[in-house]
Amino acid sequence: MNQTIRQLLDTADLLLTDTGEPATPAAAMASRCRGAAFALRVALESAVADRLASHRAPRAIREGTQRAAFLWLRGCAEAGTARRAKAVWSQLCLGCHYHQYEIGPTEDQVRTWRTEVGSIVALLAL
Repeated sequence: MNQTIRQLLDTADLLLTDTGEPATPAAAMASRCRGAAFALRVALESAVADRLASHRAPRAIREGTQRAAFLWLRGCAEAGTARRAKAVWSQLCLGCHYHQYEIGPTEDQVRTWRTEVGSIVALLAL
């Protein structure tokens, strides 16, 4: 795992850490959860890019869309790992997008995503 991925995971942990304030406004917590989701998504995308680069994937795949990268990942990682990576990436994408009619991801959702991203990043680094 490279230093950037470690920093992104630490950033997500920091955003999810309780500040100790007696009453954190719901809007502030929702923003922190969305920020943590962004950090987790970028960490996962970086881990996938590192794996593709180590398996000499074509430049067009490494620098193209994430959809193409996850398709190519099937040939560079175990099938289960590739499926898990694609699934959590899709969930993170939904959590990162702002909609006026949605509150955003909950703290429990983002903590679950953090655990999953951490394990996938470790598997991809092998």
